[in-house]
Amino acid sequence: MSDNLYLAYDYPLLGAFWTMMWIFLWILWIILLFRVIGDVFRDDSLSGWGKTGWTFFVLITPFLGIFVYLIARGRDMGRREQQAARARQEALDAYLRQTVESTGTVGHADELAKLSELKSKGDLTEAEFQHAKEKVLTS
Repeated sequence: MSDNLYLAYDYPLLGAFWTMMWIFLWILWIILLFRVIGDVFRDDSLSGWGKTGWTFFVLITPFLGIFVYLIARGRDMGRREQQAARARQEALDAYLRQTVESTGTVGHADELAKLSELKSKGDLTEAEFQHAKEKVLTS
């Protein structure tokens, strides 16, 4: 056998643990970097120069920039994320409402629900309910 043969015991378990920890911390830092930069550009109260300054600071001095940003502006990051999520949800709801109203299916569903409620109260007989239901579905 040659002298350059490397076996598993040349890389101990503690070394593997430290390697995995450093990889995890590196991935965590990358995620933090993207979250901070996303938060900088999401914030409407920050001016263009402020956004440029924070982005420059975070990219030039990465670790210090991220830690300073989290200390200075980290408290409101969650609030801005919630506002963005709420705005996305409201936009989706408005789009769906507009789409459904343009197809007219909301009217049919509402009318069928009202007919079903009237039938369950006993105000409509089964024959009247079926006739009204056919009328709604054919229109």
